[in-house]
Parts: sequence; C-alpha cells; structure tokens
Amino acid sequence: MRPWLIPFAVAALFVVVFLISFLRDRRKLRNGFYLFFALFFFALGTLFLVASISERAATVLLSAVVVLVPLSVLALGVFLIGNGVTMLRREGRRPANLLSLLAGTGIVAFVPVHALIGQLDWTPLTVAASTVNGVLGYASFLFVCFLLYAVVYGRIRSRRGVDFVLVLGAGLLDGHRVPPLLAGRLDRAHRVFQAERAGGGDPVLVTSGGRGPDEDLPEARAMAEHLVAQGMPADRILLEDRSRTTWENLTFSDALMRERRAGYRCVIVTNNFHVLRAALLARKAKVNGQVVGAPTAWYFWPSATIREFVAVFLAHRGLNFTLCGLIAASQVSQAL
Repeated sequence: MRPWLIPFAVAALFVVVFLISFLRDRRKLRNGFYLFFALFFFALGTLFLVASISERAATVLLSAVVVLVPLSVLALGVFLIGNGVTMLRREGRRPANLLSLLAGTGIVAFVPVHALIGQLDWTPLTVAASTVNGVLGYASFLFVCFLLYAVVYGRIRSRRGVDFVLVLGAGLLDGHRVPPLLAGRLDRAHRVFQAERAGGGDPVLVTSGGRGPDEDLPEARAMAEHLVAQGMPADRILLEDRSRTTWENLTFSDALMRERRAGYRCVIVTNNFHVLRAALLARKAKVNGQVVGAPTAWYFWPSATIREFVAVFLAHRGLNFTLCGLIAASQVSQAL
C-alpha cells in the first residue's frame, strides 16, 4: 500500500463520521473535531503524495508551512492588539472589551518571554512555562476546532419551512432604545420572516428578552416596537418578556412555542459570533430549530468570538480542567 493512501483513508473516515454526525444533528460541537481531523489528515496525505512525486517539492512545501505558521500567528497577535485598541475606543473600557487586546499581547510576548525564561534556566520557572505551553496548546486546538465549525455552521442554511422566528434579546441603550447590535438581529429576523411568507408560510416572530435592572421596559417589547416601526405586522409578533440569559431566552420561548404548536419548527436569530454557542444551547434546551446570524461590525467580532469560546470552554469545565490538570501533572513529573 502506498504510504500517502493511509492519511487519505483516515481523512475519508473522518469525513464520513462528520457527515453522519452532522446529518443527525448539526448542533454538536464534536462535529468541529471531526472536520478538523478530516482536513488535517487530508493535508498530511497531500504532503505525502507530493513527497512520492518529488521529495524536493515536499521539502519546499513543508518549509513554507513551518515558516508561514509562526508568521501568521504573529500577524494575528498584532491584529488583535490593534483590534483591542479599536474596541476600547468604540465600545468603552469594559472587561469583555479587553479580550482581543490581552490575547494579542500574549501572542506577541510569547517568544521574548520564553527566550528570557531559557536564559534564566531556573527549573521551577521552566516547568511552569512548559505547563502553560501545554495548556495553551490544548486550548488553541479547541479554539481552532470551535472557530472552524462556527464558520461552517454559520454558512449552512436550512431550506425547510418554520412556524416561528425567534430573536434573542440583548441590552437596551438608555434603558429603552434598541442598540445597533440588536437592530441587526431584528432586521435579519424580519428578512427571514418575509422570506417564509413569500414561500407560502405563515410564521410568528418571537421577541425574547426580559427587563434588566437598568432598563425602562422589557427588551422583548422594545424589540417588537422596533419591528413594527419597520413594517412588521404587530399581530404576528409574540413576546417572551421574562428571560435574562440566553438559556432563559431559549427555554422560556420554547414553552411559548409549544403552547401554540406542539411539533413546531423554528429558526433562531442572533449575531454571527453567537451562532454556534446559541445552537449548542438550543440543542441542550431541546428547542427544535437551527440558528442564523446577523452581521456584526468587523471590530466587534474578534473579542466577541473569544468570549463565546471561553463560555463554551467553561460549559465543559469538568472535562477541560481535568485535562489541563493532567497536562500540568505530566510536566511536573517529567521534571522530577
């Protein structure tokens, strides 16, 4: 058997597993892992195939990858720093707006910090650095899988008709005004609603969001008023005005939709950075619907995506912290 056939065969196996899992329920995080390994082994098979034709060409290809990967990571770090500064200027100095700046600073500082640690040659510091490297490697792998599948999931549309269009709420400006982020969700939901009606359906649009401590009215009501002002029929809007979190958005709205139609189908509308996590929560809450995303300002997307990943990581904290602990333990044991 030719050596390059083995990774291609493994890639094909992961493609099959991915397709089976995806067709059963696309709202599974494991789909991202299957897809990642399919692409990884396909790339490995391509390298082996090139090597079987020309070892020199394979060496050039591998060298290009070895050079481009760290350069790309460095470029990403610089971009995230610039993006973090933009976030602070446009969105204010809130902790959540610091994520891209902190991530970019960490990436750029990685090489000089490790060079300094190497010069100090102090065993406890070296072990600590190795542990951090292991944990960062694990987290980076998870992030790549998460980001890869978030992009794929966000670009796939369901063609089946729906009974409800559910819009997830967000905070209001000055206690009563719909902010641009939420307006984008509502505009996308309105377009989905109109497309369903044009296709012969008669959906109901559900606005979901309760009243926060600094808000004058429930988010659901402000959202409904915004939609009516944009030409949405008021009698086709259903309000869910008790929820305070995404989980409550989904579970409370699910109860309302089941009251009206037990075997309902819906489409859930949020922002593009929030699509995959909303889909994972929708599956957990047994909401019968897929998620679509509204466009987000370019500068907002990196920090928001990092925040979404952290939330998903913490949602599986038991497994992730255990694996991080095993990584740390392995590094300590090697130093003893």
